[in-house]
Amino acid sequence: MASFRAEYPAAQRLNLVEDLFGHPVPDPYRWLEDADSPQSREWLEAQESLWESYRAGLTDREAFADRVRELLRVGSVGLPAWRGNRQFYARRDPDQEHAVLYVADGDGSNERALIDLVAIDPSGRTTLDAWRPDKEGRLLAYQLSHGGDEESLLRVLDVATGELVDGPIDRCRYSGVAWLPGGKAFYYVRRLPPESVPDGEQQYHRRVYLHQVGTPPESDAEVFGAGRDKTTYYGASVSMDGRWLIISASIGTAPREDIWIADLTASDPATPLLVPLMVGLDAQASPRIGRDGRLYVLTDLAAPRGRLCLADPAAPGPDDWRDLIPEDPTSVLRSYAILDDLPRPVLVVSRMRHAVSEIAVHDLATGERLSGLELPGIGSAGGIAERPEGGHEAWFGYTDYTTPPLVLRYDAAAGELTTWAKSPGAVATPPVTASQVTYRSADGTEVRMVVIEPRAAGGEEGEAAAAGEASPARRAERSCILYGYGGFDISMTPGYSANILAWVEAGGVYAVAALRGGSEEGEEWHRAGMLDRKQNVFDDFHAAAEHLIATGVTTPAQLAGWGGSNGGLLIGAAVTQRPSLFAAAVCSAPLLDMVRYERFGLGATWSTEYGSAAVPEELEWLLSYSPYHRVVAGTEYPSVLFTVFTNDTRVHPMHAYKMCAALQHASPRTRQDTVIVLRAEGQVGHGARAVSLSAALSGEALAFVARETGLTPEARVPS
Repeated sequence: MASFRAEYPAAQRLNLVEDLFGHPVPDPYRWLEDADSPQSREWLEAQESLWESYRAGLTDREAFADRVRELLRVGSVGLPAWRGNRQFYARRDPDQEHAVLYVADGDGSNERALIDLVAIDPSGRTTLDAWRPDKEGRLLAYQLSHGGDEESLLRVLDVATGELVDGPIDRCRYSGVAWLPGGKAFYYVRRLPPESVPDGEQQYHRRVYLHQVGTPPESDAEVFGAGRDKTTYYGASVSMDGRWLIISASIGTAPREDIWIADLTASDPATPLLVPLMVGLDAQASPRIGRDGRLYVLTDLAAPRGRLCLADPAAPGPDDWRDLIPEDPTSVLRSYAILDDLPRPVLVVSRMRHAVSEIAVHDLATGERLSGLELPGIGSAGGIAERPEGGHEAWFGYTDYTTPPLVLRYDAAAGELTTWAKSPGAVATPPVTASQVTYRSADGTEVRMVVIEPRAAGGEEGEAAAAGEASPARRAERSCILYGYGGFDISMTPGYSANILAWVEAGGVYAVAALRGGSEEGEEWHRAGMLDRKQNVFDDFHAAAEHLIATGVTTPAQLAGWGGSNGGLLIGAAVTQRPSLFAAAVCSAPLLDMVRYERFGLGATWSTEYGSAAVPEELEWLLSYSPYHRVVAGTEYPSVLFTVFTNDTRVHPMHAYKMCAALQHASPRTRQDTVIVLRAEGQVGHGARAVSLSAALSGEALAFVARETGLTPEARVPS
């Protein structure tokens, strides 16, 4: 690896130490929280110059970006939504920057584009956040945001003509749309006007409203939410027959929610009489009314891995639920579809076993398992779609590490599973092997990890990997990326990734660890990695790195950690807790100052996951691992690339700014083999982005890791 002499920009260190419940908490770079101040702008401009100087030496960045872009030319396909005599679906063709939302007749004919983002905004910086057709398929509600701000302006268009019939309605971030029959009105979620809430709380204070299409949103009826916690998120759904309204409420991202149900035939839809369905319980649920009039509830109440229950919507309380599909102690129940146009109606059920999907068919009356469906590989199945009016067909997505997204169709009448739609592009993917291994964390807990590596000739590597052994190819000790997330009940499941394939094709190894904090093993797995147990997540990641080193996959000099958002917190913890385990780290859109995170972006909604610095006991949890507060001068830290997005309204870039300054100050200036750099990108945010922007970011980040772990072109092992 060629050395790069980093002359870090000057950054004033404030002598600022706060006393928080008896803890002296220093914050020398608080001034970087205001990115618009002259001092901050000067520092950011200097960091940009440093990054540009370093990037000039990344000779592989264009090659990586081009390969990622080529691998993304497979495109994508989404599940169909059936309404009336129409089907709605998203598809991204090989050279498109974004997926296009299409509508077609029920038989797939007469396809036409409804929402083409590049036609709306040729810059490619507008994203489609959500869409939902009405129950008859005549109107479409959709939400757009621009420049990564995720502000979701809601509009309604006429499907037949494409003409706008309503909107835009602002302040609709994270709002679902629940149509009433006839397409004249829908329930949705909207924030209160900025002038009516305290300063700094404009991102919160949501309410559920009933909107009459074509009328000013200011006249909408407020249905629910007054007097509840400012961080509460709401959901609303209406049964297909229009009789039942279901409303859910959860404080921030808490893994629990309250749910109510209302019979709209017995009260005014604008003032529904809501009856508790599940209130005051430490659980989550997804209720729906079946076409048979019964209430189906998928829940983790008394079942951390999930169960499917039946109830009477007129008597919906948990005491009256009965199990249709009980909890399986070794797999997690994810979703289901009801197929009732059959002599023997069935459920199509999706489960996840150690982060790998399974699909089975069950008897609708008894819940008895009838058969399993053979998936194309060891991968991930998406949500299951059915026809709202009933039928004998179900559709679900599928992908794995080498299979681009496709949609499978199950015909229960014929007992056949076929491919309904494939990603439209044809790209030759590199030969790789993906194997799942099990290792033990610091407390003895078994954790699983998938290792993706170049396929060796003759297949020996795959057999050795399946046995959890170091294969001959692995003994080469290659450059390796270890990826993790570990939070918010989010699973790391197999999926097509241009980043992974480009890296492994170049001769590297890519490992994905299923850390505690996710939902790979159900809600108990999630809770084992949150609040006062957050250190388990970091221990799981460190143990994954140690396993990769011990089994000959890589060495500390060739290992890089990678994570974003909550995964960026993970990387910050790894860098500060176990710096000698890693040569490099990519820390993207991270949380790093865990004392002040609640003050920025959507941080106040995450205290149910992390804890709050306003509570003495919880502050101690946060200080025990807060990466920004664990930086120690003179420590030999790995090279770190911070990637942030200046329009990120979820995780404020200040976290990376302050951590970057702290690490640059702490890193020994005598070392020439490590670097701390910041890549700040404008007009993009935390979520979706155009393909070209994704490829450019990936190319530079992969080239950074290649350089810092020694994966130079001459050092690569042909795949």
